[in-house]
Amino acid sequence: MKNKNIDFDAYVKYSKPGPRYTSYPTALEFSDKISYEEYVNELKNQSSQTPLSLYFHLPFCRSACYFCGCNVVYTSKSEKMDRYIEYVEREMEILSKIIDTNRVVTQMHFGGGTPTFFDAKQLDTHIKNIKKYFKNFSDDAEISCEIDPRFLTNEQLDVLVGHGFNRISYGVQDFDEKVQKEIHRIQPYEITKNAVDMARAKGINSINMDLIYGLPYQTLESFKKTLELALTLDTDRFAIFNYAHVPWIKKTMRKFDESTIPHPKVKLEILKFTHDFLTSNGYKMIGMDHYAKPDDELFKALEDGSLHRNFQGYTTKGGADLIGIGLTSIGEGIRHYAQNYKDMKPYEDAIDSGKLPYFRAIILNDEDRLRKDVIMSLMSNFYLDIKAVEAKFGIDFFSHFEDALKELKEYDEFLEISKEDIKVTPTGTLLIRNIAMCFDEYMKNISGEKRFSKTV
Repeated sequence: MKNKNIDFDAYVKYSKPGPRYTSYPTALEFSDKISYEEYVNELKNQSSQTPLSLYFHLPFCRSACYFCGCNVVYTSKSEKMDRYIEYVEREMEILSKIIDTNRVVTQMHFGGGTPTFFDAKQLDTHIKNIKKYFKNFSDDAEISCEIDPRFLTNEQLDVLVGHGFNRISYGVQDFDEKVQKEIHRIQPYEITKNAVDMARAKGINSINMDLIYGLPYQTLESFKKTLELALTLDTDRFAIFNYAHVPWIKKTMRKFDESTIPHPKVKLEILKFTHDFLTSNGYKMIGMDHYAKPDDELFKALEDGSLHRNFQGYTTKGGADLIGIGLTSIGEGIRHYAQNYKDMKPYEDAIDSGKLPYFRAIILNDEDRLRKDVIMSLMSNFYLDIKAVEAKFGIDFFSHFEDALKELKEYDEFLEISKEDIKVTPTGTLLIRNIAMCFDEYMKNISGEKRFSKTV
């Protein structure tokens, strides 16, 4: 397979705005013109044989991390979180009258916000509420929670482990003190180490750590030190994200002096070093941004082509209907994506009226489903089985995607294309967003820089 050394000066030319493809079509295409009745019909038409993946958004944080692009509610009031738990339960009650909640649950994830900003009692109440409606968890269900190491107690871990949580993901971003101060997230190494040790002591055998490159004041040398410290914690997975600087969307990002943000060339040098460092220390690259130990199920799924990508990241639990519950959560079915309200008042008002807090959606047509298959296969497995796509959708791939294949010429040195498949080279994986964009039918109608973060 072709695999050229990266010419950083030349590579920077590929840096342009583009989606991360946690969905296709992307959230930009979601519309509030899809009626509530249409959305409910999509849910009602789901097969009772299809398993469920549940996502719960727990949106509260004490203060802002300036780099964060998540939908967050800042508060120090416990009663606000108690109120939210009550509304989420009411949302599930409404949902239970629309879908078959006895379906097998193969995946559940708590995201935020800071899920562990909720205390142990609140978490216990929330999980018991969930299991009141969703009782049929598979024996091998992946049950995970995002955790800020600054907000974690043994009591919280006891609740999570007691309810079957088997994966946790720690937000770290960077261990450098200057970077932490600038991004408004002071989190010394010792706090993170203590959180990892606590989880290991409770029997959690799958721990992920999130790092971000491209933050203000980061250099190749400073990020090397962060990686060296991270490695001492012996986590099972790493998610190494490219910082998405979107100050036109997130006001907190305007606090950064943009001259302190690393140049794309520096970011690529950091990424290249990160890749070499982690792979030389026993980790394998999994999809975009992710690394795992070779005995991890994500790596095994990549090897056999079963890796799946959704709003929760990479997973082995493909083929499930994703139900998003809580403020701003997104769900996914075979023919739709749908999102809940982003603001608390309309979220609560909808539930008070006896309806799901539905905000907007997109119903996928046949072309959307075809392109979704292509894009998600490339994003997940750096590979596309052309013959399988042709058989599934009844098309001639090369004539149907003639325009896309012309666009791919720009990335020819990073691809191997035959009549049977498309393979992305190891260096091409760094440009997987660019490559996937060639198959995105909506990108031609999107103008202007300020829609997506830069791909490099």
